[in-house]
Amino acid sequence: MSWKASERLMDTIRHYASFPATGVSLRQMVQFGEKPSAGTLFRASQFLAEELPIRLAHRVQELQTLPDGLNEMPSVKKVADWYAQSFEELTSLPRPQLSKDVRERLMRPSKKSPSYLSEATPNPSIEEGQYSSWSGNGNGWSKGRSLATRRYFAPVDDTADWPPELQLYNQKFAQTLHRIKRRHDGVVTTMAQGILEWKRRRQRMIIDNNIQSFLDRFYMSRIGIRMLIGQHIALTDQSHYRDPSYVGIICTKTYVRDLAQEAIENARFVCEDHYGLFEAPKIQLVCDPNLNFMYVPGHLSHMLFETLKNSLRAVVETHGQDKQEFPITKVIVAEGKEDITIKVSDEGGGIPRSAIPLVWTYMYTTVDRTPSLDPDFDKSDFKAPMAGFGYGLPISRLYARYFGGDLKLISMEGYGTDVYLHLNRLSSSSEPLQ
Repeated sequence: MSWKASERLMDTIRHYASFPATGVSLRQMVQFGEKPSAGTLFRASQFLAEELPIRLAHRVQELQTLPDGLNEMPSVKKVADWYAQSFEELTSLPRPQLSKDVRERLMRPSKKSPSYLSEATPNPSIEEGQYSSWSGNGNGWSKGRSLATRRYFAPVDDTADWPPELQLYNQKFAQTLHRIKRRHDGVVTTMAQGILEWKRRRQRMIIDNNIQSFLDRFYMSRIGIRMLIGQHIALTDQSHYRDPSYVGIICTKTYVRDLAQEAIENARFVCEDHYGLFEAPKIQLVCDPNLNFMYVPGHLSHMLFETLKNSLRAVVETHGQDKQEFPITKVIVAEGKEDITIKVSDEGGGIPRSAIPLVWTYMYTTVDRTPSLDPDFDKSDFKAPMAGFGYGLPISRLYARYFGGDLKLISMEGYGTDVYLHLNRLSSSSEPLQ
Protein backbone atom coordinates (compact mmCIF):
# COMPACT_ATOMS: atom_id res chain seq x y z
CA MET A 1 0.00 0.00 0.00
CA SER A 2 1.53 3.31 -0.96
CA TRP A 3 1.56 6.23 1.42
CA LYS A 4 0.01 9.51 0.30
CA ALA A 5 0.30 12.98 1.82
CA SER A 6 -2.98 14.56 2.90
CA GLU A 7 -3.82 18.18 2.13
CA ARG A 8 -3.71 18.90 5.84
CA LEU A 9 -0.20 17.49 6.13
CA MET A 10 0.92 19.68 3.22
CA ASP A 11 -0.43 22.75 5.03
CA THR A 12 1.56 21.84 8.13
CA ILE A 13 4.65 21.31 5.97
CA ARG A 14 4.23 24.76 4.40
CA HIS A 15 3.95 26.28 7.87
CA TYR A 16 7.15 24.59 9.10
CA ALA A 17 8.99 25.59 5.93
CA SER A 18 8.48 29.24 6.84
CA PHE A 19 10.93 28.89 9.77
CA PRO A 20 14.69 29.00 9.28
CA ALA A 21 16.80 26.01 10.31
CA THR A 22 19.21 26.33 13.25
CA GLY A 23 22.89 25.52 12.67
CA VAL A 24 24.79 23.18 14.94
CA SER A 25 28.57 22.92 15.10
CA LEU A 26 30.73 19.85 15.54
CA ARG A 27 31.84 21.23 18.89
CA GLN A 28 28.24 21.50 20.08
CA MET A 29 27.55 17.95 18.93
CA VAL A 30 30.48 16.66 20.96
CA GLN A 31 29.49 18.39 24.19
CA PHE A 32 27.18 15.54 25.11
CA GLY A 33 30.28 13.80 26.38
CA GLU A 34 30.51 10.08 26.85
CA LYS A 35 27.30 9.35 28.70
CA PRO A 36 24.56 11.92 28.31
CA SER A 37 21.84 11.63 30.95
CA ALA A 38 18.20 10.94 30.10
CA GLY A 39 17.44 14.62 30.81
CA THR A 40 20.09 15.92 28.42
CA LEU A 41 18.99 13.44 25.75
CA PHE A 42 15.40 14.54 26.22
CA ARG A 43 16.38 18.17 25.67
CA ALA A 44 18.23 17.13 22.49
CA SER A 45 15.15 15.14 21.38
CA GLN A 46 13.00 18.23 21.92
CA PHE A 47 15.37 20.28 19.79
CA LEU A 48 15.41 17.65 17.03
CA ALA A 49 11.65 17.08 17.17
CA GLU A 50 11.34 20.71 16.10
CA GLU A 51 14.48 21.13 14.00
CA LEU A 52 14.26 18.02 11.80
CA PRO A 53 10.67 18.71 10.62
CA ILE A 54 11.75 22.27 9.68
CA ARG A 55 14.59 20.87 7.56
CA LEU A 56 12.41 18.14 6.04
CA ALA A 57 9.69 20.68 5.23
CA HIS A 58 12.15 22.89 3.31
CA ARG A 59 13.13 19.89 1.21
CA VAL A 60 9.54 18.77 0.47
CA GLN A 61 8.67 22.28 -0.67
CA GLU A 62 11.70 22.58 -2.87
CA LEU A 63 11.20 19.11 -4.41
CA GLN A 64 7.62 19.98 -5.30
CA THR A 65 8.49 23.24 -7.00
CA LEU A 66 11.49 22.13 -9.08
CA PRO A 67 11.57 23.79 -12.50
CA ASP A 68 11.34 22.34 -15.96
CA GLY A 69 9.18 19.33 -15.13
CA LEU A 70 11.82 17.81 -12.86
CA ASN A 71 9.27 17.77 -10.00
CA GLU A 72 7.05 15.49 -12.12
CA MET A 73 9.61 12.69 -12.45
CA PRO A 74 8.47 9.49 -10.69
CA SER A 75 11.70 9.10 -8.68
CA VAL A 76 11.66 12.75 -7.57
CA LYS A 77 8.05 12.35 -6.40
CA LYS A 78 9.06 9.23 -4.52
CA VAL A 79 11.80 11.11 -2.68
CA ALA A 80 9.41 13.98 -1.86
CA ASP A 81 6.99 11.43 -0.39
CA TRP A 82 9.72 9.91 1.80
CA TYR A 83 10.50 13.34 3.21
CA ALA A 84 6.82 14.15 3.80
CA GLN A 85 6.23 10.80 5.47
CA SER A 86 9.21 11.27 7.79
CA PHE A 87 7.92 14.76 8.59
CA GLU A 88 4.54 13.27 9.52
CA GLU A 89 6.09 10.60 11.75
CA LEU A 90 8.18 13.14 13.65
CA THR A 91 5.42 15.69 14.14
CA SER A 92 2.82 13.13 15.23
CA LEU A 93 4.98 11.49 17.89
CA PRO A 94 3.15 12.12 21.20
CA ARG A 95 5.15 14.13 23.77
CA PRO A 96 5.26 12.69 27.29
CA GLN A 97 3.13 14.20 30.08
CA LEU A 98 5.68 15.57 32.53
CA SER A 99 5.09 17.06 35.94
CA LYS A 100 5.78 20.75 36.49
CA ASP A 101 8.91 20.14 38.59
CA VAL A 102 10.42 17.81 35.96
CA ARG A 103 9.75 20.46 33.29
CA GLU A 104 11.45 23.09 35.45
CA ARG A 105 14.42 20.83 36.11
CA LEU A 106 14.81 20.32 32.36
CA MET A 107 15.16 24.06 31.86
CA ARG A 108 17.59 24.52 34.77
CA PRO A 109 21.23 24.43 33.70
CA SER A 110 23.45 21.87 35.35
CA LYS A 111 25.78 22.95 38.18
CA LYS A 112 28.75 21.63 36.26
CA SER A 113 27.82 23.30 33.03
CA PRO A 114 30.99 23.44 30.91
CA SER A 115 32.33 26.91 30.23
CA TYR A 116 33.09 26.10 26.59
CA LEU A 117 29.46 26.20 25.51
CA SER A 118 30.28 28.45 22.62
CA GLU A 119 27.75 29.38 19.98
CA ALA A 120 28.53 28.18 16.49
CA THR A 121 30.52 30.59 14.31
CA PRO A 122 29.79 31.10 10.59
CA ASN A 123 31.17 28.41 8.31
CA PRO A 124 34.35 29.67 6.55
CA SER A 125 33.80 27.54 3.44
CA ILE A 126 30.40 28.88 2.64
CA GLU A 127 29.37 32.23 1.28
CA GLU A 128 26.38 33.71 3.07
CA GLY A 129 23.29 31.94 1.80
CA GLN A 130 25.19 29.71 -0.62
CA TYR A 131 23.18 26.63 0.31
CA SER A 132 19.94 28.32 1.29
CA SER A 133 16.90 27.52 -0.76
CA TRP A 134 15.12 30.78 -0.13
CA SER A 135 16.04 34.31 0.69
CA GLY A 136 16.05 35.01 4.37
CA ASN A 137 18.68 34.29 6.90
CA GLY A 138 20.80 31.72 5.19
CA ASN A 139 23.19 30.70 7.91
CA GLY A 140 20.47 29.62 10.24
CA TRP A 141 20.82 31.99 13.17
CA SER A 142 17.23 31.98 14.33
CA LYS A 143 16.40 35.60 14.96
CA GLY A 144 12.96 35.56 16.45
CA ARG A 145 13.16 32.57 18.73
CA SER A 146 14.62 32.47 22.19
CA LEU A 147 17.82 30.49 22.37
CA ALA A 148 16.81 28.88 25.65
CA THR A 149 14.19 26.71 24.01
CA ARG A 150 16.15 26.15 20.80
CA ARG A 151 19.23 24.61 22.33
CA TYR A 152 20.62 21.45 20.81
CA PHE A 153 22.89 20.68 23.71
CA ALA A 154 21.78 21.75 27.18
CA PRO A 155 23.34 20.32 30.32
CA VAL A 156 20.37 19.87 32.67
CA ASP A 157 20.03 19.52 36.42
CA ASP A 158 20.78 15.82 36.90
CA THR A 159 20.72 15.78 40.68
CA ALA A 160 17.72 13.42 40.81
CA ASP A 161 16.40 10.54 38.72
CA TRP A 162 14.30 11.15 35.63
CA PRO A 163 10.79 9.65 35.41
CA PRO A 164 10.32 6.46 33.33
CA GLU A 165 8.04 8.17 30.77
CA LEU A 166 10.92 10.46 29.87
CA GLN A 167 13.25 7.50 29.31
CA LEU A 168 10.51 5.77 27.32
CA TYR A 169 10.05 8.82 25.10
CA ASN A 170 13.82 8.92 24.44
CA GLN A 171 13.72 5.28 23.29
CA LYS A 172 10.67 5.84 21.10
CA PHE A 173 12.17 8.97 19.58
CA ALA A 174 15.41 7.12 18.74
CA GLN A 175 13.42 4.26 17.15
CA THR A 176 11.51 6.76 14.98
CA LEU A 177 14.80 8.35 13.89
CA HIS A 178 16.17 4.92 13.06
CA ARG A 179 13.18 4.13 10.85
CA ILE A 180 13.50 7.50 9.09
CA LYS A 181 17.22 7.01 8.48
CA ARG A 182 16.56 3.61 6.91
CA ARG A 183 13.76 5.01 4.75
CA HIS A 184 16.15 7.65 3.36
CA ASP A 185 19.09 5.30 2.73
CA GLY A 186 18.42 5.23 -1.00
CA VAL A 187 17.85 8.98 -1.47
CA VAL A 188 21.09 9.71 -3.38
CA THR A 189 20.58 6.91 -5.89
CA THR A 190 16.82 7.50 -6.24
CA MET A 191 17.43 11.20 -6.85
CA ALA A 192 20.09 10.24 -9.41
CA GLN A 193 17.49 8.04 -11.07
CA GLY A 194 15.08 11.03 -11.12
CA ILE A 195 17.67 13.20 -12.87
CA LEU A 196 18.21 10.40 -15.40
CA GLU A 197 14.47 10.13 -16.08
CA TRP A 198 14.42 13.86 -16.64
CA LYS A 199 17.51 13.85 -18.89
CA ARG A 200 16.03 11.07 -21.00
CA ARG A 201 12.70 12.81 -21.30
CA ARG A 202 14.34 16.10 -22.17
CA GLN A 203 17.16 14.57 -24.22
CA ARG A 204 19.64 16.67 -22.27
CA MET A 205 23.26 15.70 -21.99
CA ILE A 206 24.10 18.02 -19.18
CA ILE A 207 22.25 19.57 -16.28
CA ASP A 208 22.07 23.33 -16.00
CA ASN A 209 23.26 25.54 -13.14
CA ASN A 210 19.86 25.79 -11.47
CA ILE A 211 19.55 22.07 -11.10
CA GLN A 212 23.20 21.76 -10.18
CA SER A 213 22.82 24.21 -7.31
CA PHE A 214 19.54 22.58 -6.26
CA LEU A 215 21.37 19.23 -5.98
CA ASP A 216 24.17 20.87 -3.98
CA ARG A 217 21.62 22.27 -1.53
CA PHE A 218 19.61 19.08 -1.45
CA TYR A 219 22.56 16.78 -0.76
CA MET A 220 24.16 19.21 1.68
CA SER A 221 20.92 19.33 3.62
CA ARG A 222 20.78 15.53 3.60
CA ILE A 223 24.28 15.34 5.09
CA GLY A 224 23.12 17.61 7.92
CA ILE A 225 19.91 15.69 8.60
CA ARG A 226 21.74 12.36 8.61
CA MET A 227 24.46 13.75 10.84
CA LEU A 228 21.94 14.93 13.47
CA ILE A 229 19.96 11.68 13.25
CA GLY A 230 23.04 9.43 13.34
CA GLN A 231 24.49 11.38 16.24
CA HIS A 232 21.28 11.17 18.25
CA ILE A 233 20.77 7.44 17.65
CA ALA A 234 24.35 6.74 18.70
CA LEU A 235 24.04 8.88 21.85
CA THR A 236 20.80 7.14 22.85
CA ASP A 237 22.19 3.67 22.25
CA GLN A 238 24.32 3.37 25.37
CA SER A 239 25.81 0.02 24.33
CA HIS A 240 28.59 1.44 22.18
CA TYR A 241 30.55 3.10 24.95
CA ARG A 242 33.43 0.74 24.59
CA ASP A 243 35.57 3.40 22.96
CA PRO A 244 35.95 6.50 25.12
CA SER A 245 37.21 8.62 22.21
CA TYR A 246 33.73 8.53 20.60
CA VAL A 247 30.84 10.85 21.34
CA GLY A 248 28.02 9.49 19.21
CA ILE A 249 29.47 9.14 15.70
CA ILE A 250 32.10 11.83 16.29
CA CYS A 251 35.56 10.63 17.20
CA THR A 252 37.54 13.09 19.30
CA LYS A 253 40.76 11.33 18.24
CA THR A 254 40.36 10.46 14.57
CA TYR A 255 43.71 8.99 13.49
CA VAL A 256 44.14 10.15 9.90
CA ARG A 257 46.74 7.57 8.95
CA ASP A 258 44.63 4.56 9.94
CA LEU A 259 41.61 5.84 8.03
CA ALA A 260 43.71 6.69 4.97
CA GLN A 261 45.33 3.25 5.01
CA GLU A 262 41.90 1.60 5.11
CA ALA A 263 40.55 3.81 2.29
CA ILE A 264 43.62 2.92 0.19
CA GLU A 265 43.01 -0.81 0.67
CA ASN A 266 39.31 -0.47 -0.17
CA ALA A 267 39.92 1.64 -3.29
CA ARG A 268 42.60 -0.77 -4.57
CA PHE A 269 40.32 -3.74 -3.95
CA VAL A 270 37.44 -2.14 -5.88
CA CYS A 271 39.85 -1.23 -8.69
CA GLU A 272 41.22 -4.79 -8.98
CA ASP A 273 37.71 -6.15 -8.94
CA HIS A 274 36.40 -3.73 -11.58
CA TYR A 275 39.28 -4.06 -14.07
CA GLY A 276 40.11 -7.69 -13.32
CA LEU A 277 43.67 -6.70 -12.35
CA PHE A 278 46.01 -8.98 -10.44
CA GLU A 279 47.30 -5.91 -8.62
CA ALA A 280 45.93 -2.36 -8.58
CA PRO A 281 48.29 0.63 -8.99
CA LYS A 282 50.25 1.26 -5.80
CA ILE A 283 49.49 4.14 -3.44
CA GLN A 284 52.12 5.64 -1.17
CA LEU A 285 50.98 7.27 2.09
CA VAL A 286 52.99 9.97 3.87
CA CYS A 287 51.41 10.76 7.24
CA ASP A 288 52.49 11.16 10.84
CA PRO A 289 51.08 8.04 12.56
CA ASN A 290 50.15 10.09 15.65
CA LEU A 291 48.23 12.80 13.81
CA ASN A 292 44.64 12.88 15.07
CA PHE A 293 41.83 15.43 15.34
CA MET A 294 38.11 15.60 16.09
CA TYR A 295 36.01 14.54 13.12
CA VAL A 296 33.37 12.10 11.86
CA PRO A 297 35.40 9.12 10.64
CA GLY A 298 32.58 7.97 8.32
CA HIS A 299 32.73 11.27 6.41
CA LEU A 300 36.52 11.22 6.10
CA SER A 301 36.56 7.59 4.91
CA HIS A 302 33.96 8.39 2.28
CA MET A 303 35.88 11.40 0.90
CA LEU A 304 39.20 9.55 0.78
CA PHE A 305 37.70 6.45 -0.82
CA GLU A 306 35.94 8.45 -3.56
CA THR A 307 39.03 10.55 -4.32
CA LEU A 308 41.36 7.54 -4.46
CA LYS A 309 38.93 5.61 -6.64
CA ASN A 310 38.96 8.47 -9.17
CA SER A 311 42.76 8.53 -9.18
CA LEU A 312 43.11 4.78 -9.65
CA ARG A 313 40.57 4.80 -12.45
CA ALA A 314 42.47 7.57 -14.24
CA VAL A 315 45.81 5.76 -13.81
CA VAL A 316 44.51 2.43 -15.13
CA GLU A 317 42.64 3.97 -18.05
CA THR A 318 45.53 6.23 -19.06
CA HIS A 319 48.22 3.56 -18.89
CA GLY A 320 46.15 0.59 -20.05
CA GLN A 321 44.99 -2.41 -18.03
CA ASP A 322 47.81 -4.67 -19.20
CA LYS A 323 50.66 -2.42 -18.06
CA GLN A 324 53.16 -4.21 -15.83
CA GLU A 325 54.14 -1.28 -13.62
CA PHE A 326 51.73 1.59 -12.98
CA PRO A 327 53.01 4.95 -11.70
CA ILE A 328 52.54 5.36 -7.95
CA THR A 329 49.79 7.61 -6.58
CA LYS A 330 50.86 9.63 -3.53
CA VAL A 331 48.77 10.62 -0.52
CA ILE A 332 50.41 13.33 1.60
CA VAL A 333 48.90 14.53 4.86
CA ALA A 334 49.97 17.85 6.38
CA GLU A 335 49.00 19.37 9.69
CA GLY A 336 48.48 23.09 10.06
CA LYS A 337 47.00 25.20 12.85
CA GLU A 338 43.69 25.72 11.03
CA ASP A 339 43.50 22.81 8.64
CA ILE A 340 44.63 19.29 8.14
CA THR A 341 45.22 18.95 4.40
CA ILE A 342 45.36 15.70 2.47
CA LYS A 343 46.78 15.80 -1.03
CA VAL A 344 46.18 12.96 -3.48
CA SER A 345 48.56 13.14 -6.48
CA ASP A 346 48.09 10.79 -9.39
CA GLU A 347 49.74 10.38 -12.78
CA GLY A 348 46.50 9.51 -14.50
CA GLY A 349 46.86 11.83 -17.49
CA GLY A 350 45.06 14.82 -16.01
CA ILE A 351 41.93 16.61 -17.13
CA PRO A 352 41.76 19.37 -19.76
CA ARG A 353 41.10 22.75 -18.16
CA SER A 354 37.85 23.19 -20.03
CA ALA A 355 36.52 19.98 -18.46
CA ILE A 356 37.30 20.90 -14.83
CA PRO A 357 33.92 22.55 -14.17
CA LEU A 358 32.28 19.31 -15.34
CA VAL A 359 34.02 17.40 -12.56
CA TRP A 360 31.75 19.19 -10.07
CA THR A 361 28.51 18.60 -11.96
CA TYR A 362 26.36 15.66 -11.04
CA MET A 363 26.56 12.83 -13.56
CA TYR A 364 28.17 14.27 -16.59
CA THR A 365 27.86 10.87 -18.21
CA THR A 366 26.10 10.87 -21.57
CA VAL A 367 22.44 9.99 -21.86
CA ASP A 368 23.01 6.81 -23.83
CA ARG A 369 25.67 5.21 -21.66
CA THR A 370 24.43 6.22 -18.26
CA PRO A 371 23.93 3.14 -16.13
CA SER A 372 20.28 2.46 -15.42
CA LEU A 373 20.00 2.32 -11.67
CA ASP A 374 18.09 -0.49 -10.13
CA PRO A 375 15.94 1.21 -7.48
CA ASP A 376 17.32 -1.09 -4.76
CA PHE A 377 20.87 -0.59 -5.93
CA ASP A 378 23.32 -0.08 -3.11
CA LYS A 379 21.20 1.43 -0.40
CA SER A 380 24.22 2.46 1.63
CA ASP A 381 25.60 4.94 -0.96
CA PHE A 382 29.05 4.05 0.27
CA LYS A 383 30.16 1.04 -1.74
CA ALA A 384 29.60 2.83 -5.02
CA PRO A 385 30.84 1.06 -8.15
CA MET A 386 34.15 1.99 -9.73
CA ALA A 387 32.55 3.99 -12.52
CA GLY A 388 29.95 5.53 -10.26
CA PHE A 389 27.61 8.07 -11.75
CA GLY A 390 29.83 11.08 -11.41
CA TYR A 391 28.70 11.75 -7.86
CA GLY A 392 31.95 10.98 -6.03
CA LEU A 393 33.69 14.35 -6.18
CA PRO A 394 30.75 16.76 -5.86
CA ILE A 395 29.37 14.91 -2.84
CA SER A 396 32.81 14.60 -1.24
CA ARG A 397 33.20 18.35 -1.58
CA LEU A 398 29.90 18.83 0.27
CA TYR A 399 31.10 16.56 3.08
CA ALA A 400 34.27 18.64 3.36
CA ARG A 401 32.38 21.94 3.38
CA TYR A 402 29.80 20.73 5.86
CA PHE A 403 32.32 21.07 8.69
CA GLY A 404 34.15 24.10 7.30
CA GLY A 405 36.66 22.35 5.04
CA ASP A 406 36.88 22.19 1.25
CA LEU A 407 37.97 20.06 -1.67
CA LYS A 408 39.97 21.48 -4.56
CA LEU A 409 41.33 20.02 -7.73
CA ILE A 410 44.33 21.09 -9.80
CA SER A 411 45.21 19.22 -12.94
CA MET A 412 48.07 19.06 -15.43
CA GLU A 413 46.66 17.80 -18.69
CA GLY A 414 48.94 15.13 -20.11
CA TYR A 415 50.35 14.23 -16.69
CA GLY A 416 48.00 13.91 -13.75
CA THR A 417 45.78 15.49 -11.12
CA ASP A 418 46.21 16.73 -7.56
CA VAL A 419 43.21 16.80 -5.25
CA TYR A 420 43.50 18.83 -2.04
CA LEU A 421 41.19 17.90 0.79
CA HIS A 422 41.15 20.61 3.47
CA LEU A 423 39.66 19.62 6.82
CA ASN A 424 38.93 22.32 9.34
CA ARG A 425 40.37 21.60 12.78
CA LEU A 426 38.64 24.38 14.64
CA SER A 427 35.27 22.60 14.70
CA SER A 428 33.20 25.56 15.88
CA SER A 429 31.77 26.53 12.51
CA SER A 430 28.04 26.14 11.97
CA GLU A 431 26.52 23.76 9.45
CA PRO A 432 25.76 25.34 6.07
CA LEU A 433 22.00 25.41 6.14
CA GLN A 434 18.89 24.94 4.02
